[in-house]
Amino acid sequence: MKFRPCIDIHNGKVKQIIGSSLKDAGDQAAENFVSQQDGAFYARLYRKYGLEGGHIILLNAASSEYYESTRQQALSALTAWPGHMQLGGGVNPDNAPDFLQAGASHVIVTSYVFRDGRINYENLDRLVRRVGRDRLVLDLSCRKRQGRYYIVTDRWQKFTEEEVTLKLLERLSRQCGEFLIHAVDVEGKASGIETELVRLLAQMEGFPVTYAGGVGSFRDLEQLKQEGQGRLDVTIGSALDLFGGSMKFQKVIDFCRQ
Repeated sequence: MKFRPCIDIHNGKVKQIIGSSLKDAGDQAAENFVSQQDGAFYARLYRKYGLEGGHIILLNAASSEYYESTRQQALSALTAWPGHMQLGGGVNPDNAPDFLQAGASHVIVTSYVFRDGRINYENLDRLVRRVGRDRLVLDLSCRKRQGRYYIVTDRWQKFTEEEVTLKLLERLSRQCGEFLIHAVDVEGKASGIETELVRLLAQMEGFPVTYAGGVGSFRDLEQLKQEGQGRLDVTIGSALDLFGGSMKFQKVIDFCRQ
């Protein structure tokens, strides 16, 4: 299990938020932590510890008055460690090559691939042709509804009709290099992982999957490792001492490298 660090950027600042609170209207989000440091600071830190494959997420819509300052923060992080961090948030075939050229190792995509609540395979094919399968990460972040997990888009605000199933994961894995999956209902709450979702994702043996959401203690981290059969990588945000939490950054690194 690898530790995949994050740099989440909202309204031009590095933050940790409660995922289910994010709203484009008014650029609102319930904040757990607002950093005094910029994105480049965290990228340099991750570089120092050799933490590959972390992600930078732009949490503002392209129409937001804050989008440009958020984008500039992201670009500064990419410049600080070019070729080693992934980038997501409003990625499409037009801007994806620019982000890769700016230093992203991969681009992370959700909303562009979904239209009218369904996967748009034409759009997915277009992205693959533009950036290559191996440099494309599909963000299949999801929320629970009526006992099942459904992919959500538009910064986790809109439910799609696509249920997260092993069949869907296997099909999409043929058109991307990795999955990033936030359990949005527990994202930012540090209140425990979505065990049922973790068990499902663990069935994707041999394919890179990063899980994010709910890890708030080393007990949660151990449970993720066991339920995920050691096959899932992990992102921890609000619970890290870097972002005001109680889990020691160095200890998390050591645990995941065992």
